[in-house]
Amino acid sequence: MSAAPIRLGLVGSPNSGKTTLFNALTGLRARVGNYPGVTVERREGTAMIGAHALRVIDLPGTYSLDPISPDEAVVRQVLRGEIEDVPAPDGLIVTADACTLERSLNLVAQILETGIPTCLVLTMTDELHARGGELDQARLSDALGIPVVGVVGHRGIGLEALKGLLPDPAAWDRPAIPPPTGEAERQAWVTSVLERVLSKRPGRSERSEAIDRVMLHPVLGSAVFAVVMVLFFQLIFAWATPAMDFIDAGVGALAGASRGVFGEGFLADFVADGVISGVGAVVIFLPQILLLFTLLYVLEDVGYMARAAFVVDRLMGSVGLEGRAFVALLSSYACAVPGIMAARTIPSPRHRLVTILVAPLMTCSARLPVYALLIGAFVPAINVLGPIGLQGLALLGLYLLGVVAALVAAAVLNRTVLRGAAIPFYLELPPYRMPPLRLVASQVWGAASAFLKRAGTIILLTSMVLWVLLTFPRVEPPADLSPHAAAAYQLEHSAAGSVGHAIEPLIAPLGFDWKIGVGLVASLAAREVIVSTLAQIYAASEEDEISLRQAIQNDVYPDTGEPVFTNATAASLLVFFVFALQCMSTLATIRRETNSWGWPAFAFGYLLILAYGASFLTYRVVGAFA
Repeated sequence: MSAAPIRLGLVGSPNSGKTTLFNALTGLRARVGNYPGVTVERREGTAMIGAHALRVIDLPGTYSLDPISPDEAVVRQVLRGEIEDVPAPDGLIVTADACTLERSLNLVAQILETGIPTCLVLTMTDELHARGGELDQARLSDALGIPVVGVVGHRGIGLEALKGLLPDPAAWDRPAIPPPTGEAERQAWVTSVLERVLSKRPGRSERSEAIDRVMLHPVLGSAVFAVVMVLFFQLIFAWATPAMDFIDAGVGALAGASRGVFGEGFLADFVADGVISGVGAVVIFLPQILLLFTLLYVLEDVGYMARAAFVVDRLMGSVGLEGRAFVALLSSYACAVPGIMAARTIPSPRHRLVTILVAPLMTCSARLPVYALLIGAFVPAINVLGPIGLQGLALLGLYLLGVVAALVAAAVLNRTVLRGAAIPFYLELPPYRMPPLRLVASQVWGAASAFLKRAGTIILLTSMVLWVLLTFPRVEPPADLSPHAAAAYQLEHSAAGSVGHAIEPLIAPLGFDWKIGVGLVASLAAREVIVSTLAQIYAASEEDEISLRQAIQNDVYPDTGEPVFTNATAASLLVFFVFALQCMSTLATIRRETNSWGWPAFAFGYLLILAYGASFLTYRVVGAFA
């Protein structure tokens, strides 16, 4: 029977290069999960070193083993073996930024007190030399009594030396004299170590300081932030359109080809409408998803997002939040689930709860297909200021509406049900650096594969169920109806049609008909499902193979001939999706993070009321000016 694999914990402060080292060691072969009984995410990967398969556990970033937030508490619990079914690591790899070694040595001292075999990895050594710093790694190893290796993770420098140590942590040296345990003695120890090993401190980066004089300026920094956001959303629309049109045509061709294979009948309809058209209606937005995540990851990895958090901290503070909440809310642009989980880094339980409750208002990537469909159908593709297009501005406006709503909701919560005192905010600004293309590509692929996985699981399953509900029970249409009218009659009297008609009186004040009602119910599985739902509905009721965008533009009420989707209806539906919490995964995450059903119910309720009220007002105002 083979022995259990060696488990190595990867520990370090935020922005110390821990994730880059994890990726370099594991080759991005990562598995993501949660610690049993604790809602803090962990990543584990396998590092193959010769014949040895080592398990590397990427622990949450922490500045100290004296925790002030839930994720920092988990680090200490893991090192002590206090979490059920998670044995303490056999060895620890501690990452420290060579340019800011002083901040890391306090953590190193605390880790050495645990008695777990430890090695220190100095990252950013190239940056240290570029800024004129000189550090003696051999002396540092002697002073600490543990192995010390300098690496540049994204370039692979120093990795072979590190890998040579990892298979046998028991052989790592131990400090002959452990560092002192008191805070004031400990600080004196850090000072003495630095004096011994750091012959020349690194100077400040003149380039970074020059850039930060603009990026962190209260006026100029805000202007840069505004420009970045405008360009961000312009590119998402402008660059993605050709690829989206190509995929759309491919989906249509594939659906048509499937009918040629299966002929006429239920099976052909199921494959063409229930599977290909249903899933394809969402997959065509993959180019926009790719652009969204590419831009987000580049801005984050280059070091800009931390500056953006600093710039908006004053605004966040005015509503009772702090800059750390910006990181969590920013994560919600991808998905509210990791955004809510990112709130664990916020020390204050009250601020953490407020952030969790407003995170669903940030525009996640699941809303993007809905926005793109309606904006593409009802907002003219014209430029209003040079290359600045009206469609991109409309998309930006929806994102900003979600941001403003989140800030207002946070202000209300902080002044009512979650009133309390503020705490100081600190933020470490990472150095500016161009991220390796391979790293960005892997991050984007991870996000894209998650999107495709949803399309291949949740959306596929929902599309198939919806096809059944839209097709059965079979009814006999009046004999005098045309084939098109007969298909519409069958659809309206299906099980899904009955559900839509049942809720139509509730949603009619918002300008929604029963078809939109079916989509709203289906979108509770995932927000973007409304697109595949509408694709199936209109595929069933249209004679010709036309795009979903054209179908909703052409749809009219049979008794009046008036369009179903007016500008007011489209605006109302867009606003509804800005505010409504149409995602069961988000509710489940709130339940898990708060350990309560009350807060998920509160979030769903207040956001539904907000969505209904804002949608009603939008429909009336836009309709009055139409």
